[in-house]
Amino acid sequence: MPEQLAFTIEVFLNGLMAGVLYALVALGFVLIYKASGIFNYAQGVMALFAALTLVGIIDGQVPFYHLINAIFGTDIHYFGWKVNSLVAIVVTMLVMIALAWMVQRFVFRHLVGQEPIILFMATIGLAYFLEGVGDLMWGSEIKTLDVGLPQGINATIDEATFNLTGYGFFIDNLDIIASIVAAVLVIVLVLFAQYTKQGRAMRAVADDHQAALSVGVSLNFIWILVWSLAGFVALVAGIMWGTKSGVQFSLSLIALKALPVLMLGGFTSIPGAIVGGLIIGVGEKLFEFLIGAPFLGGATENWFAYMLALVFLVFRPQGLFGEKIIERV
Repeated sequence: MPEQLAFTIEVFLNGLMAGVLYALVALGFVLIYKASGIFNYAQGVMALFAALTLVGIIDGQVPFYHLINAIFGTDIHYFGWKVNSLVAIVVTMLVMIALAWMVQRFVFRHLVGQEPIILFMATIGLAYFLEGVGDLMWGSEIKTLDVGLPQGINATIDEATFNLTGYGFFIDNLDIIASIVAAVLVIVLVLFAQYTKQGRAMRAVADDHQAALSVGVSLNFIWILVWSLAGFVALVAGIMWGTKSGVQFSLSLIALKALPVLMLGGFTSIPGAIVGGLIIGVGEKLFEFLIGAPFLGGATENWFAYMLALVFLVFRPQGLFGEKIIERV
């Protein structure tokens, strides 16, 4: 096999893996938008907050230690124990459920029936609030997240591709696991949304808050449920991204890359989030490899996704799988 073709195939496969990670973040956006009509700007920060909390629990870090030390003149940072990763993930999920309850109880409960722009602005405020609380609780330094997931080159794929092509492909074990997890999440969420009573209630709430209330749907329960699901997705995304690149506050910026994914896949489609993520991941890697680096000086990954999203907004604004909105006048 020609070397250039082998390089292209490797870039394609790594693009698929990167796209899965983008799609994990986009899933949280889709869940909340599909169930409540709210575009949750805070989804990226939720992934950051979940990752920070998980690292803090695993390391036995004292929450709000900066504040405690400043008030009482102490010098404490850790409890002196380590927590098992699986136990820490369960505890972090409980924290995200508690966060979902507080978001519904203190924010969105008071905004039922308001215009979408008001709900969107509320999520912007929530994003900056969570970022500040995360900084205050766990500190702003870069943290290493290790929950036991394998990382580094997959030796089996490297050896198999070398035997076939004469060139070993570098495929990260973590990316393979992320792909499997994302596939399972999509299947479970699609089945939940389509075939369960709670899933149908979520769609009813998204269509019309007041109508859903009139037929006995508990708006409070549905919003807590959907924000809890989004928190779970944020936790999974935070684990994958935090393990891959470290837990730092730039982690919240992955939400920006999820926006083109949503524009391609559609804001209301769970499978669309995955397909959109794969298109963005593969597209930006191949464009950088085939055109960006040789002809444009590189760094095209920073803007390719947004240019592609712009094209979709012009010609198909609802995305590939989004529901076309028809307004009768």
